[in-house]
Amino acid sequence: MTEPNVRTGGCLCGAVRFSVPLDALHFSACHCAMCRRWGGGPMLAVDATAPVTWQGEDAIGRYRSSERAERCFCKHCGTSLFYYSIKKGQTVLNLGAFDDQDDFTMESQIFIDEKPPGYSFANETPTLTAADVYALYAADPS
Repeated sequence: MTEPNVRTGGCLCGAVRFSVPLDALHFSACHCAMCRRWGGGPMLAVDATAPVTWQGEDAIGRYRSSERAERCFCKHCGTSLFYYSIKKGQTVLNLGAFDDQDDFTMESQIFIDEKPPGYSFANETPTLTAADVYALYAADPS
């Protein structure tokens, strides 16, 4: 069995740092209106399948953006750090917060039906609509 890749990252000012072991170096693009408003474009998101180790947790701000999720950021510099799924207890890290992004590959795109026409990714990836994403959450027994 191979060891997971331990990756590090943090915010612009350095007040928040993290490390996380990842089984795979994949990211997804979320085109939902909230992610686009939060980060100025689609969120390039890395699902943290293992617990994240944080330094500077007191500098993490949380905004409850819906009944399902929190958007988390550095209170000092405003860097968008992660999305937290309340229902699943899942942390989804912003790809841009990682120190080294070279080996990551795009795996999928979600909320593709909310993507504005002004941009497209060249990658051929599976795509899910908002209805597809909500159906996945509804089917999840946790």
